[in-house]
Amino acid sequence: MQKIKTALLSYGMSGKVFHAPFIKMHEGFELVGSWERNKKLIHLDYPTVKSYSSIEELLADGIDLVIVNTPIDTHYEYAKQVLNAGKHALVEKAFTTTAKEAQELKDLAQEKGLKLVVYQNRRWDSDFKTVKSVLDEKILGEIIEAEIRFDRYNPILSPKKWKESNNAGAGILKDLGPHIIDQALCLFGFPIAVFADIRTVREHSEVNDNIDILLYYDDKRVRLHAGFFNKEQFPGFTLQGRNGSFLKARADIQEDVLKAGAKPNIENWGKEPKEKEGLLNINVNGETIRKTIPTLNGNYYDFFEAVYESITQNKTEPVTAEDGLKVMQIIEAAIESSNQKKVISLN
Repeated sequence: MQKIKTALLSYGMSGKVFHAPFIKMHEGFELVGSWERNKKLIHLDYPTVKSYSSIEELLADGIDLVIVNTPIDTHYEYAKQVLNAGKHALVEKAFTTTAKEAQELKDLAQEKGLKLVVYQNRRWDSDFKTVKSVLDEKILGEIIEAEIRFDRYNPILSPKKWKESNNAGAGILKDLGPHIIDQALCLFGFPIAVFADIRTVREHSEVNDNIDILLYYDDKRVRLHAGFFNKEQFPGFTLQGRNGSFLKARADIQEDVLKAGAKPNIENWGKEPKEKEGLLNINVNGETIRKTIPTLNGNYYDFFEAVYESITQNKTEPVTAEDGLKVMQIIEAAIESSNQKKVISLN
């Protein structure tokens, strides 16, 4: 099996929880090391890998794939450096801070003949996979409206200064926003217009932390919401079709168990508690059918498998640079809409 030598650009929470465990698990990847600026932590979990003192040192070490998991406002700079060094790049969300940057990276990767992947792991969450399967089965009929939420209760500011300082990558719109926007685009395609209300509601906050985005389609509207004051949460996904409704909690367990130190496996990974199953309520031939739908298992391993195949077999990336660009176009339209308090049409 071809080995893809892989390195991280940081070993904080995302490197430790979302990337390194799956890179180590997959036989086709070799975790070579991570760039660590101050704290040298990767050796605590992976004693045999390298801790690089600079990105230049990392790029000079025969690496094939670099995971750009640094603060959002550095993604463009580092991804460009990685691509110019002839390496494939996997870039965390938000892909960039602007659509212009996203387009430039997409063009550069194409020019260099390299793979450029955006890390949108929530496509491989158990809840989203189940929602998509219900839509694909068309049991709800034509969808009239839908809502996707990513709610938390966390009124306290993050201790990570880059998340709370007024920089180009900070704020919930570019933190949780890319997840729900990407999920909406996966389910319903690119909208014709956007309306948004972007606010700052936490005490002493300098960044946006509450968003409502309305995506307009010819035949439906899709509402997206993310915020930090949701102690009692609504369903993460609400689908309303001509035949009825499907409600599903955002209940994927992978992040929590990874944070607790669990190592991913193939057999029983990503299985939600049964009580979190989604509720289907539809009308069939004049009769009401109301039941829960078994939840599909989530598995971020499948994302990394698709990354491996995209590099070794030249398959399409599981999340393309074009996907990342479209998310940034929605984000920019949302900012313009909120500032001008009007609907923004999209080309």
